[in-house]
Amino acid sequence: MKGIECRIGVDLGGTKIECIAISRDGHVLTRERVGTPRDMGDKTYRAILGAIRDLILEIESITGFKGSVGVGIPGTLSTTTWAVKNANSTSLIGHSLDRDLEELLQRPVRLQNDANCFALSEATDGAATGVDSMFGVILGTGIGGGIVIQGTLVTGVNAIGGEWGHNPLPWPRNDELPGPDCYCGKKGCIETFLSGPGLQLTYWSRMRLRITAEAISHRADAGDRHADAVLTIYEDRLARGLATVINMLDPEVIVLGGGLSNIGRLYDNVPARWSDYVFSDDVCTKLVKAHHGDSSGVRGAAWLWSESEIWG
Repeated sequence: MKGIECRIGVDLGGTKIECIAISRDGHVLTRERVGTPRDMGDKTYRAILGAIRDLILEIESITGFKGSVGVGIPGTLSTTTWAVKNANSTSLIGHSLDRDLEELLQRPVRLQNDANCFALSEATDGAATGVDSMFGVILGTGIGGGIVIQGTLVTGVNAIGGEWGHNPLPWPRNDELPGPDCYCGKKGCIETFLSGPGLQLTYWSRMRLRITAEAISHRADAGDRHADAVLTIYEDRLARGLATVINMLDPEVIVLGGGLSNIGRLYDNVPARWSDYVFSDDVCTKLVKAHHGDSSGVRGAAWLWSESEIWG
């Protein structure tokens, strides 16, 4: 692309928009963030467009470089209408966000699901650098997933590759049926059990007390037997969910991101449990924490354009 001197990535979240500029040699030049426009009715979408445009122009003013633009969103583009679908930020749904941004910025814009951006970042220069296959998992307010094979993001013909969170929890126990309501309209999706709110719901169902997922983890570390029991349930559910991923993809590495990835005991306890569910006599898949943490999404958005596409 003519005149491009760096990569720019944008992470569009429900509460904040983050922007990063990465130099040709992979170094972070600068990063900025602003709040995501909300609760403006019909004007919300146009306000989001303007906020992204202004943030990119600010980044370019700071660095003095014009950049390629990649954007990660909490949804994906329909391969039929080329409008946003499956987005938690409902103001985006039905809009051709990439085309509208291209018109504002007067350059090509590449759009991708935020979990896919996370996976691409960790496969490019993160915890899964150099492996042949990886699955990136976001454990946060929602559940996301992304697949990278031999350095290439696998999105699928329906643009839903990696959406493991909207499969039913596998090998359900009697007390897990039919499962909590999911925003997708079904019951018992993996997301309803393994998201932060899902972990909170499990604790509430046993203790009738609403506390954060972080607080549950801290209580368990301090020896609270009730919190420990809830995390043990969570670990078994995560092991079941990831076992189905291993059975289908057989990845070398699974990388965890999102707020719940900070629960350190997961990395020993989940692999110890998933052997009970994986269809193999031995499981060599590694479970690791994201190298770039909260920055993986915005970094992955920048990596949506390859070096050959930008500089030839």
